[in-house]
Amino acid sequence: MGIAIGLLIVNLWTFLAFGHDKQRAIQGGRRVSEFNLLALAMIGGSPGALIARRVYRHKTRKEPFATILLLIVAIQIGAVGGFFLF
Repeated sequence: MGIAIGLLIVNLWTFLAFGHDKQRAIQGGRRVSEFNLLALAMIGGSPGALIARRVYRHKTRKEPFATILLLIVAIQIGAVGGFFLF
């Protein structure tokens, strides 16, 4: 139960960080670093990141960001699949 709540919180945080970065990009303000956005995805916020990319239409074609994010997702899927397989 605690892990599920933690994942919910990190995904909401990631989603909001992408939205904040998009707003700052529009306004020309200080941005959320790509490192921080990817770090949030890496600690479990990848579903929030993928949803935010669609909702906000943000960072969808930015390279190498998009490739790194998809690599993080693939590794996480493999890790979860491997955990349940073994």
